[in-house]
Amino acid sequence: MGLISQYIRSILFIVLMYVAMLVLGVLGAIPAGLSRNWAYKVMKLYCVTVLWLARVLCGITYEIRGEVPTGDIVIASKHQSFLDVILHMYLLPRANYVMKRELKWAPILGFYAMRIGAAPVKRGDKSKAVGQMMKGIERNAGDPSQLVIYPQGTRVPPGTFKPYKIGAAVICERMGKPCIPVATNAGVFWPKRGLLRHPGVVVFEYLEPMPDGLKLEVFTKELETRIETASNKLMEEAGFKVS
Repeated sequence: MGLISQYIRSILFIVLMYVAMLVLGVLGAIPAGLSRNWAYKVMKLYCVTVLWLARVLCGITYEIRGEVPTGDIVIASKHQSFLDVILHMYLLPRANYVMKRELKWAPILGFYAMRIGAAPVKRGDKSKAVGQMMKGIERNAGDPSQLVIYPQGTRVPPGTFKPYKIGAAVICERMGKPCIPVATNAGVFWPKRGLLRHPGVVVFEYLEPMPDGLKLEVFTKELETRIETASNKLMEEAGFKVS
């Protein structure tokens, strides 16, 4: 009976989450279209709504470890579910994203992502993807933000490994920005696929900044080691057996 109840709550949560996106997205479209600051306000209000629904309906809460970064920096984050996107936008003063190009055309989500200056990237050819990424980032270079990039390029479920790409290293090298790695266990409670949301505490851990002066390959490998090691510990802490 408990599992059935959790399924019902999870489905209700998912429905209300998208209803909230529709309602807030439409109501906030005009002010967001006129002002990037208003776009952020609408997005943060949506994040507050989703986090409240997740707590009330699914029993999902969150804990922050480390210092939430500010300033003009790069955030290289583990990406396990839509929840970590929500938490970045909620926690960071002025979050921005490197995102896959398909999301540019997503209803509501794509509009707000482009209003805050997200950098869309087409998956595939690495050299072209890096060029697209840098073009999108440099277009908004005058607006300091916390640029969130997912080094694995997609959501990766707990227990699955996908090699890290050099995007974060390239941004930091070319733009001289510091890089903060982020570990999480969000996928244990909010999976990439499926309807069921599991109650528990999602941990978001901001790690120590990456060292300066590393070559691209060395930077990427060190970033991978730091994030994967810390995320595995968080997942094991949550009861997930990491192979």
